[in-house]
Amino acid sequence: MWQLHQFPLCPFSRKVRLVLGEKSVAYELVRQPPWEASDELIALNAAGRVPVLHDPARDLALSDSQAICEYLDETVERSPLLGGTAIYRAEIRRLIALMDENFFGDVVAPLFHEKVRKRLVLRQPPDGRVLREAMKLAHAHLDYIDWLVDTRSWIAGSTMSLADLAAAAQLSVADYLGGIDWSGHEQTRGWYAVVKSRPSFRPLLNEKMEGIHPPAHYALVDV
Repeated sequence: MWQLHQFPLCPFSRKVRLVLGEKSVAYELVRQPPWEASDELIALNAAGRVPVLHDPARDLALSDSQAICEYLDETVERSPLLGGTAIYRAEIRRLIALMDENFFGDVVAPLFHEKVRKRLVLRQPPDGRVLREAMKLAHAHLDYIDWLVDTRSWIAGSTMSLADLAAAAQLSVADYLGGIDWSGHEQTRGWYAVVKSRPSFRPLLNEKMEGIHPPAHYALVDV
């Protein structure tokens, strides 16, 4: 069975978990805090970063969320997430990069540092200025997702794709950390409600981080 070395509030780990869920691939979780890279993790990925998907029976270890997700899509026929024409696949990858690079850097990374790392590791209070800036940038990103949802059935086109899972994974962490103000973003909120109502999302919504509590609406599938 696959082992997924991950951290509950790592959006890249969440993206892989969603793909595994959509494809009904069995796996077990191995928790790896990002500030405590274990010898086992470093042996599997010299960068000491999660996620890592490991099959001990085959002595196979895959790292980098996008590489893992594309491997799964190529090797598990169920629920293709990166199909269609070359142009459609390019659009999917463009939106994945937008979320995994821009949204993560603008919103998730500062929220995580201020609300998780500072609290659990540095024992420092969060910087309100940084949190306000992250939420401001989140609004700009949500404006763009609103436009995508207005013009398409799913954010990349007519079918659900890896772009939807990547976006939902990033949004879910930001939402857990209280960094999303959904006011004025009905289109994105409606799309997100559909994604998080899927069976693959339920384990994420049910999982809580010790000492870090999400907003009351976080686990509600219709909000």
